Amino acid sequence: MTFETIIYEVENQVAWLRLNRPDKLNAFTFQMNHEIKDAIKQASNDESVRCVVITGEGRAFCSGQDLSEVKEGTKLGDVLRNHYVPMVKQIRKCEKPIIAAVNGVAAGAGFSLALACDFRVMSEKASFINAFIHVGLIPDSGNFYFLTRLVGEAKAAEISILGEKISADEAMRLGLANKVFPEQDWLNEVKLFSDRLANSPTKTIGLIKKYIQLSSSLSFDEFLEKEAEGQTIAGLTKDHHEGIEAFLQKRKPIFTGK
Repeated sequence: MTFETIIYEVENQVAWLRLNRPDKLNAFTFQMNHEIKDAIKQASNDESVRCVVITGEGRAFCSGQDLSEVKEGTKLGDVLRNHYVPMVKQIRKCEKPIIAAVNGVAAGAGFSLALACDFRVMSEKASFINAFIHVGLIPDSGNFYFLTRLVGEAKAAEISILGEKISADEAMRLGLANKVFPEQDWLNEVKLFSDRLANSPTKTIGLIKKYIQLSSSLSFDEFLEKEAEGQTIAGLTKDHHEGIEAFLQKRKPIFTGK
């Protein structure tokens, strides 16, 4: 599959998805929305891929929607339903770990894209901003759903209503970032982090993602039953058996994602 607004490459079991409109700070176009969705689906179906990294070319991660593409009178709800919702749903549906490698500013829907991923690792020069308020709009593309769960209602309201820039250090303190890397070590650190995930038990990670998402919508008793079902599935994987063998043999396990 060929793409025009993103670069898609697979290296060492990691699919790298680079937003590629650097002259526009990687602002979303509708084509980019669909290419991201298609790339995530491609990575999901590729057995050689065990981790996905989304990052930006140039000095930005993603500055949000390219407003020049949204014509006056456009129903913005339809824009979301037709372009952003399918993209975000595909990201959440993916059973493989997805890292947002935030190399620069992630603003508006670019912030939402990062929030939808499983991990957010940031360059020390990177930042988040819920910029919707500055154009009289509410955060979208699942932004509230993820943000509130990460920082709580009061802080989510502050971030969304004030629309102030959040530095990488502040994002780390708030729990919005998992790691902050020095700019000079940025690419190497992202590769080390993605390699670690790519060499982990991939099917187990998919189950963990699934049951974390289920945990907020089920009763305690319902969740315990789902948890038991999930552990049964995990216990049948080759990686589980490899983990047991490695433990008994006092060696590091070699997981294959099966």
